[in-house]
Amino acid sequence: MAWNPAEIPDQTGRTYVITGANGGLGTVTTEILAGKGATVIMACRNTNKAQQVADGIAGDVRVAGLDLADLSSVREFAEKTTDFDVLINNAGLMYVPFSRTKDGFETQWGVNHLGHFALTGLLLDKIRDRVVTLASIAHKQTPRFRIDDLNYEQRRYQRNLAYAQSKLSNLMFARELQRRLDEAGSTKRSYAVHPGVSPTDLFAKTETPLDWVSKPFIALIGHSPAKAAHSTLFAAAMPDPDPHTYWGPTWLFGSQGPVKASPSNKRSKNQDLWRGLWEISETMTGITYRF
Repeated sequence: MAWNPAEIPDQTGRTYVITGANGGLGTVTTEILAGKGATVIMACRNTNKAQQVADGIAGDVRVAGLDLADLSSVREFAEKTTDFDVLINNAGLMYVPFSRTKDGFETQWGVNHLGHFALTGLLLDKIRDRVVTLASIAHKQTPRFRIDDLNYEQRRYQRNLAYAQSKLSNLMFARELQRRLDEAGSTKRSYAVHPGVSPTDLFAKTETPLDWVSKPFIALIGHSPAKAAHSTLFAAAMPDPDPHTYWGPTWLFGSQGPVKASPSNKRSKNQDLWRGLWEISETMTGITYRF
C-alpha cells in the first residue's frame, strides 16, 4: 500500500524550518506538518507573500525572512534561529535567465545549492534531528559535472544544464552530509528526496514562452503538488526512513507515483565528486562545517 501523510505521527513539540514555503510544495508541506501539531517556520525571501499564506494555515506557523541569494541574509537568519528539529531545504529556482547572486554565484547554483549548503552549515549545531534536501530527477540531465567551472565562469550558460547541475549538487550534498555525520558518530540524519514532476509556480518563471505552456503539460505527465510533497513529508516526519536511500516517486521515469527508493545516476554516487563539491562549497561560501 502506498504511503500517505495520514501515517505521520503526532508532531506536537517538534519545530520545522522550511525554505521557500510560501508556494508550491513548501506550502503543502507546511500545511500538513502544522496540521499534525508541529511548529513551522516559513523561511522565505518574500515575507509579505509568506505571511498571507501563513494566515491561511491553521496551527503554529511563523514567518522569517531568508534570501538564499545573499549570504549575509543566510547568516542573519541563522543567528536569529534557536534550536529546532528539522531543516527542509525546499526553495529553488528553475530555468531562469543568467544572472548572479549578491555574492557573485550563478543564480541557480547559488540559490539551489550554495545557499542551502551555507544555511545547513550555520544551523547544524541547532538542528536536533535531521536535514531534508530536495533534489530532482533533472539531476540525471548532466552530461558532465564541471567541478572546475561550477560557477559558469568559463562556459556558455545553458539554463537547463545549470538547473540540472544545481540539483545534482543537492543530491551529492545530502549524501556527503550523511557520510560525514556517520563518520562523526552523529545521530543526526541527512535525507535526499525528489518530488517527481508537479505543476507548481517553479515552471512559470523562465521568462520565456515556456511559462505559458509548461504547467498544463506538466500536469499531464506529473502529479499534484499534494502528492509531490509526499517524499519530503515521508523523510521529514516519519520516525526511521533510511537516510542512505534517495526517496521519491518512480513511475514514468520518476515523474509521479508513491514514495519509494528512487534510482539516481552513476555520477551522483561518486564519492570523490561529493568531496570535491563539498570543498568547493566551503571555499565559496566561507562556511566550514563542525561535526
